[in-house]
Amino acid sequence: MELHDYSRMDATDLKARLDQNEINPAEVRDAALAAISQVDPHLGATVGPALDPPPTYSTSGTFAGVPFALKDLLCTAAGIPNENGSAATAGYVATRDSDLMGRWRAAGLAVTCRTATPEFGFNATTEPAVNGPTRNPWNPERVAGGSSGGSAALVAAGALPWAHANDAGGSIRIPAALCGVLGLKPTRGLVPPGPDSDEPLFGLTTEFAITRTVRDAAALLDVVHGSAPGDRYFQPRRSPGHYRRAAAQRPEGLRIAVSIDSPGGGPAADTAVATEVARIARLLEQFGGHVEYAAPDVDPERFRDLNLTFWSASIAESMRALTGGCGIEVVYLALESSTAAMVRHGFTLRWADIARARHYQNHLTRSTANFFESFDLTLTPTTASTAWPIGELDSNRTGITADEWGDTLARYAPFTAIYNVTGQPAISIPTGMFDGLPIGVQLAAAPGREGLLLAVAAQLEEAIPWAGRVPPIYAGKPLLPRTNSARPSTRKQIADEHP
Repeated sequence: MELHDYSRMDATDLKARLDQNEINPAEVRDAALAAISQVDPHLGATVGPALDPPPTYSTSGTFAGVPFALKDLLCTAAGIPNENGSAATAGYVATRDSDLMGRWRAAGLAVTCRTATPEFGFNATTEPAVNGPTRNPWNPERVAGGSSGGSAALVAAGALPWAHANDAGGSIRIPAALCGVLGLKPTRGLVPPGPDSDEPLFGLTTEFAITRTVRDAAALLDVVHGSAPGDRYFQPRRSPGHYRRAAAQRPEGLRIAVSIDSPGGGPAADTAVATEVARIARLLEQFGGHVEYAAPDVDPERFRDLNLTFWSASIAESMRALTGGCGIEVVYLALESSTAAMVRHGFTLRWADIARARHYQNHLTRSTANFFESFDLTLTPTTASTAWPIGELDSNRTGITADEWGDTLARYAPFTAIYNVTGQPAISIPTGMFDGLPIGVQLAAAPGREGLLLAVAAQLEEAIPWAGRVPPIYAGKPLLPRTNSARPSTRKQIADEHP
């Protein structure tokens, strides 16, 4: 199987050819491994060796033999390292599958590798000290975004048709926008988070994937959605093919609220991104939608406090579990400065601080739900700008405080976190390009309306066929010389260079 053929096919195409016996799973796996080997030296999108052979999967599953990747954060697979982009958890190997990993296996997905993440996922770029930067296939001097940067970079570069991702503040949607691929964050609880957590990061975190096409996102959601036994939020299983059928609809008369001003008082979008949002608003009007400039009401200070409280408390508790309450000062030495600052802040919090944040989460969730009684969709930028330079957003800056780091991330990714707080579905759609870099726009809807988001995304995909765009770093095509600033290849090398 030629790489240039493999890299142009989405998962739906690959599975159709597998079912027709035009190709076999071994050929597809070899192509995937070859594609990753070609592009990853330029991207730094994977961690550890390839998973060859792959973890056991169902040979009769819906996507049996189609290659996939696991982000190195949260979703665990028995016997597979799960190191969270951190030296503090280096060498940790999961002892059991998460509920979601069980569904990946049942669907037949052939996991080929682990993808890079920033330390504990708390960054809008993937540049952990332990592994080095993940680079954007459109320009290797620019970031791939975070925290699912490794997954987005591999999918954008044609190495995989899709890859696992998760999102607690934009971590699916931000890298999808910066790399020019599709990123859907489902409704809270629609994809099972257990069994090790019932409401990860106070309900901010949702698991799913990054894809190149809408039909792949719909098909994958069909096979993994629905609550598992014991989940805090009950989300029923839909009939087979529900989301694929929903994506085929062409809704009209939608009420669409448009805004380029970020919730929570962050920066507005830059000119190129704002212009793209306005273009998509006009296109949605041509589809029969009614557009109005409006946005949910957010209290900037309370929103800032909520996110800082939830994140620092969660990371601190993870460190407490890691150390058993002992030796935390030793662990601090293994953490990046921003993570250490968040852990220290988390240990200062009282139950009253958590309760105050929970109270505002409830208020914002309900007021935003009321807003969606008047609108079917919101349209905003996904990020305030296109991909920024590698090294600009430094998570290991000496002396940084938790407050400063939280405010820094809010400047780079101001549009996404609101829908983590409220638990609503949101999707980043790669509609635009500016100066050789992708621009994503974000649509959000009321809880449970993933089908509507997929349907509108499919309309936009027909009008703007982004899957045909090929970045300079792409499997099966001649590549640029490898950058001189590629990341160190091993943890030992990092330790030798930074004793």
